[in-house]
Amino acid sequence: MISFNSPLRAVNEMWQTDFTYFKIIGWGWYYLSTVLDDYSRYIIAWRLCTGMSSRDVSDTLDDALRFTGLDTVKVNHKPRLLSDNGPCYISGELADYLEENGMTHTRGRPYHPQTQGKIERWHRSMKNQILLHHYYFPGELEEQLQRFVSYYNHERYHESLDNLTPADVFYGRGEEILSQRELIKQNTLAMRRQMHYDKQQVKHITY
Repeated sequence: MISFNSPLRAVNEMWQTDFTYFKIIGWGWYYLSTVLDDYSRYIIAWRLCTGMSSRDVSDTLDDALRFTGLDTVKVNHKPRLLSDNGPCYISGELADYLEENGMTHTRGRPYHPQTQGKIERWHRSMKNQILLHHYYFPGELEEQLQRFVSYYNHERYHESLDNLTPADVFYGRGEEILSQRELIKQNTLAMRRQMHYDKQQVKHITY
């Protein structure tokens, strides 16, 4: 059983996955399958599906493994998958897929959505923007999703990530960016102190 009191220390240590749904006018319900890196909150892969089958989950995981290179690179431990207890996640077909790909699986406690708080938060942030519009074709929705995923990964700062973007953390740029910010802060404070000192000197000479 996973301990959520022990914070993760690296990317690709655990992936969260879940579905959410959209209604496309004239087409019916479509379902978004997402794989999110728990450590960085980076959206690694997503697919817009017509259902919520275990095959849809494994196809999204295939995309994630290819994107990260973990489908070809040998590592000691593949990412651990965290999901809820939906039928597609407890299926034998998905269990076989995870075993074949060397991945372990942890399912959150029933009726305890906080276990997957990060991907739930992603759903809320994304839907707050995506649902501002009506969609008449799946391609229209996919285009808007692609734009928001890019914004979320590369432009949107997260307070929980020290105001870094998920991409900053996922690609290992976080420490350098934070060091640069601290240097700028210290230089700014030093400049302000010098300006204050110079003003005081002028006042002393004047009076």
